[in-house]
Amino acid sequence: MNTISRFALLALVTSLAACSALEGDKIDYKSAGKAPTLEVPPDLTQLSRENRYAVPGGTVSANSYQAGIANAPGVPTAVSSVGDVRMERSGSERWIVVGRTPEQLWEPVRDFWQENGFLLTTDQRNLGIMETDWAENRAKLPQDIIRSTLGKIVDPIYSTGELDRFRTRMERTPNGTEIFVSHRGMQEVYSTSRQDQTVWQPRPSDPELEAEFLRRLMVKLGVSQEQSKILAATAATPQTSRVANVGGQPVVQISEGFERAWRRVGLALDRTGFTVEDRDRSAGIYFVRYVTPDPNKKEPSFFGKIFSSSSSKNEAPLKFRILVKSQGEASTVSVLNGAGVPESSANAQRIVQVIADDLK
Repeated sequence: MNTISRFALLALVTSLAACSALEGDKIDYKSAGKAPTLEVPPDLTQLSRENRYAVPGGTVSANSYQAGIANAPGVPTAVSSVGDVRMERSGSERWIVVGRTPEQLWEPVRDFWQENGFLLTTDQRNLGIMETDWAENRAKLPQDIIRSTLGKIVDPIYSTGELDRFRTRMERTPNGTEIFVSHRGMQEVYSTSRQDQTVWQPRPSDPELEAEFLRRLMVKLGVSQEQSKILAATAATPQTSRVANVGGQPVVQISEGFERAWRRVGLALDRTGFTVEDRDRSAGIYFVRYVTPDPNKKEPSFFGKIFSSSSSKNEAPLKFRILVKSQGEASTVSVLNGAGVPESSANAQRIVQVIADDLK
């Protein structure tokens, strides 16, 4: 089926499905299967058509767990933790705190993603980082009469035009482990006025989707469904961050102490696509890598849209150090080059702005 015919059929299906509304942001992904690991997903016609799965706990909304709290009789409403598991929140960021070592948690967390149908494209126990492949949330598709009647015959032509992937990061603490889940999304948009070709572009990360997978991970770690909903519904703490210039160097100023600032910056780096090669929490440094876009690719990566400078195909990745430095309840985030020298370049300014935008 050529591209024009495919979109014509999609348009027909969409019009027939107008009477069937989606029931919120339900979760029922279809993994990209064995598709290549790409920063920008390929055309949807290249995606695997198999490996359908549903996340344990039923098909629920990314926001609906709060609505279920009132329907959980007999569950204490003041619970802040269950056993050795609790959820903490700062601004839009949430994470799980577990009284077990990363070594004890690695296999259960890996099983969590694999049991839910994801393939892991990154599995680095030494860094405490694992990342899923791209997957499509098929629950966002309308359940119209054509799809209900013909089922798998027409299912391949349906597409949400969105793909998601998730990165899990574990941080060792004196009393256990902190687990972070970050989301990255892409969306398919028309690239021509004739609407016969599409390209993939990044879309904002979804903190509520991150929270929902954290909640489900809590269930995997032994928390009941009802208790996990209560723990996930903790109120947000308003936080502020802003870009400033200190000694000629661009920085992000955060009105938080080191522990919370460290966590939030780490999540911001995960969400915005940097590759964290290593980290030194005692020194407050993330060692990150940025690969410049390949001009021979049809579409630039996310950072290809942020960093406008051109580069050759064989140019070495740019390496930076992100420094989190705190004094009391105030922290400063700055950019150092690969040798540890403070950066004041245009790249440093853009990195600082990207981090600040995600922290808002």
